Amino acid sequence: MKYLRQLAIILLICFIGEILNHLIPLPVPASIYGIILMFLLLLSGVLKPESIRETARFLIAIMPIMFVAPAVGLMDSWSEVASSFAKYLVILLVSCVIVMGISGRITQRILRYTDRPDAGNADEGNNDADGLETGNADAGGSDADNAEAGNAADPDSTDGKEAQP
Repeated sequence: MKYLRQLAIILLICFIGEILNHLIPLPVPASIYGIILMFLLLLSGVLKPESIRETARFLIAIMPIMFVAPAVGLMDSWSEVASSFAKYLVILLVSCVIVMGISGRITQRILRYTDRPDAGNADEGNNDADGLETGNADAGGSDADNAEAGNAADPDSTDGKEAQP
């Protein structure tokens, strides 16, 4: 019964996304309205993650099966797609590289911000242009961060390398 209730919640949010798609005159798919609505409900605390967790995990687990029908449809219309296959491939590769690059840069910035000992306090400490803490090992950060910067907390540490005389 718990799974049916969780599925009903997810389907209700999807249905509201469909309604929003018909009411709002924007070229946005109904699924995007639904996912934004789900995000906002989870973010605001109106919808607790526990109330949909098991069904959401199940749906994610079976997601690869959902790609079978589009793949069969692509094979069925291959004669129409074959003439433009090179163009589709270039678009796919370029967009993939762009998405990976942007995602990587955003992830790096988030990690830099969250790894700082003074995250959220930009006016404290000795910050360089990127907003990263600089200075010696006493300035903060983990030993791994300080070792990368060339100022390890343990001067006898050789990282597994033999000391040079």
